Amino acid sequence: MMLESIPYLSVGLDVGADFTWMSIMLPNGILSGKPFKIIHSDPQSREQAVAKIKEAQEMYSLESRCFLESTGIYHIPLLYFLRDKGFDCSVINPIITKNSTNMNVRKLHNDKFDSKKAAKVGLDASLKTSIIPDDEVIDLRNLVRDYYYFKDLQSAVVLKLTAELKVSFPAYRKVFSKVTTQTSLKLLEAYPLAADMLAAPKDILVETIRKTARFGEKYAVSKYDAIRAAAKDAAVFGRALQSSALRIRLYIKTYREYQEHLDNILEDLHKAVDKLEGTPVYDRIFLLQSLRGVGFLSAAVLIAEMGSFDLFSSPKKLYAYFGLDPAVKQSGKFNGDKVHMSKRGSSLARRILHMVAINNLKVDKGTKTPVNPVIHGYYTDKCKSKKKNVAVGAVMHKICNIIFAMLRDNKPFEIITPQEHCERYLAAQPDKVRNAA
Repeated sequence: MMLESIPYLSVGLDVGADFTWMSIMLPNGILSGKPFKIIHSDPQSREQAVAKIKEAQEMYSLESRCFLESTGIYHIPLLYFLRDKGFDCSVINPIITKNSTNMNVRKLHNDKFDSKKAAKVGLDASLKTSIIPDDEVIDLRNLVRDYYYFKDLQSAVVLKLTAELKVSFPAYRKVFSKVTTQTSLKLLEAYPLAADMLAAPKDILVETIRKTARFGEKYAVSKYDAIRAAAKDAAVFGRALQSSALRIRLYIKTYREYQEHLDNILEDLHKAVDKLEGTPVYDRIFLLQSLRGVGFLSAAVLIAEMGSFDLFSSPKKLYAYFGLDPAVKQSGKFNGDKVHMSKRGSSLARRILHMVAINNLKVDKGTKTPVNPVIHGYYTDKCKSKKKNVAVGAVMHKICNIIFAMLRDNKPFEIITPQEHCERYLAAQPDKVRNAA
């Protein structure tokens, strides 16, 4: 959003968790009074802030515009409180205020000074402010972020469990594809140490494996034999401490608690998306699932992190928003030769795009052919001159372009070669354009 050139009072608000500093600045850059501290939990303090803004409006016969730095969540209550009071409020990216011209020669940084800085930035007529998404999209964003928050916590618990088994029961990790399979967790919960596994009756262990894995008696007996061999090996190469059993059971309990949270969040996410049926958000979530490697959760993350796709007029704006744009370092004759992603956008969206890129680079084990020949070929060409991680970054960039085209044209994903794409593009152009080509 571009601000108009009509003079106005700029109200800068540096938002914290419990309080906010507010500064009111005139169009000529002079402060109106001293910065005011708003205590979030104090109704009188909030009303005083409203009174001060209105007083300044009457004194200078000017309308006001409030500018709040985006703080993740803390600015939201104040933003809607001021909007309900009738004020024009906008959210600005903290990077803008951080990189703006310093108002003081001294090296000064505190909340009071930052509110002055936000007010100064608010006077810039070319300032671009953030668009607040609809509540439904914010709800989706909160759900997907909570999902991956608990997912990361669960992954940390798995690492702790694996590390403990490496010491107390080293060979056990080879018995199952993952130590977190239901069969593995049930056995470890009942018999956490190698000595416990050796002491357990064969019929009980076999029956536990058979009922949990449901692969039959032969499978259960083979796994029992593997567990006994691993347990005997642990007696030679393994060290179980007094607290090992307690910690293994604790890790398993915590893992299951997190899994319950994940299941509940995913269920709520499905319900939230179902309520959006008939809206562009609902249609776009299911449209993205036509792209290989994108499931329901990944599609919901990308749409929720975008906020509103209609704000992106070009692919460059979309991948810059996700932080995939290059961070360029150039000054005078110096040109930085090491260019990295800026990573200023959504880290969760980049995480999903990386996963989608890896999924599109997979090769089918049966046919030995790439699941996405076009993307795989693009990656192979990049690897000829770039490191593999750089080539994966280029694939993420290309995936982002594909997603933009899908959402812009409202068409599902289709594998076509670059040559076919050019032919279709030219066929869709007027005759004079095709003749010129």
